[in-house]
Amino acid sequence: MRTIGFVLNPIAGMGGRVGLKGTDGKVAEARERGAEPRAPGRAREALDALHDRAPDARVLTAGDPMGASVARAAGFDPEVVWTPDGEETSGEDTRRAVEALVAAGVDLVLFVGGDGTAVDVARAIGDSGTPMLGVPAGVKIYSSVFAVTPRAAGRIAVDYDRVAEREVNDIDEDAYRGGEVVTDLKAVVQVPIASEVQSSKQLGGGSVESLAAGFADEVESGVTYVLGPGSTVGAIKRELGFEGSPLGVDVWRDGEVLVRDGSESEILDALGDRNVVVVSPIGGQGFVFGRGNQQLSPAVLRRSEVQVVASPSKLDGIGELRVDTGDPDLDEELRGWRKVRVGRFEQRLLRTV
Repeated sequence: MRTIGFVLNPIAGMGGRVGLKGTDGKVAEARERGAEPRAPGRAREALDALHDRAPDARVLTAGDPMGASVARAAGFDPEVVWTPDGEETSGEDTRRAVEALVAAGVDLVLFVGGDGTAVDVARAIGDSGTPMLGVPAGVKIYSSVFAVTPRAAGRIAVDYDRVAEREVNDIDEDAYRGGEVVTDLKAVVQVPIASEVQSSKQLGGGSVESLAAGFADEVESGVTYVLGPGSTVGAIKRELGFEGSPLGVDVWRDGEVLVRDGSESEILDALGDRNVVVVSPIGGQGFVFGRGNQQLSPAVLRRSEVQVVASPSKLDGIGELRVDTGDPDLDEELRGWRKVRVGRFEQRLLRTV
């Protein structure tokens, strides 16, 4: 039976739904905006799946708030190998926790967070060769070390039998908030091989001018359009007559921008009688919800129709769409075949899994 080292970044993802596009250096602001911890719930989903597969697994972890209580709640009797000094944790705490897990001889470091957490974990693992696997809980997830969902991470931690080298990437959050994506390869690490480990995010999108023009021709009076991030939807925003937030969510109705770069609460306040959320999948990964657009929360989605748009070249590199809203019931409702707009008139059927 494997020995699993488990570490939780308790503040990961807090900035997502309140529109901060990340939590690095923004925890106080996120809390002021009403953000609530997201990572512990995601951690519990992963450990529940792990416990379902291997209830007798040996789990080593850090003291609260970095893992112990969540592991116990999932049914494990974890061994605590390191404990942070207080409730407010940092990247240094993550590194110290992982160093202790590696020193204790774990077979896999299962961590909960985003790209920033992945960088800290990779640095702590160093040259030890210990494999790592991420439970997606951050706002930005560009690295190819994460499972596609928390439950998938729990299953993979038990079932994998081989590992391969994968990339840990991070971006400059300040530049990201300003609309610029600046990626940086931080490490190459060992990660379990499984179909449910996501690919690195690809940034190319292809030509979308005809798609945007066709969409703009068909907008309806009185309908509220909630326009997600990315270059494809950005082309639609420009066709509608405004320069939107390239990495945020904008709300538009009848020629007026109601919300620019909105948080979940701002988007909810702007919704009308009929609402359409417009999103484009992440190249190379296929995610339409749950990666970089957590402002499009279950509460927003349950009041809206969903329109997916993408260039044909982007879809050729995906194969299927993915959703990870944090609400398993909603994820199930969103699964199945969906029409994706790929041109002025053309559509393509793609399965959402």
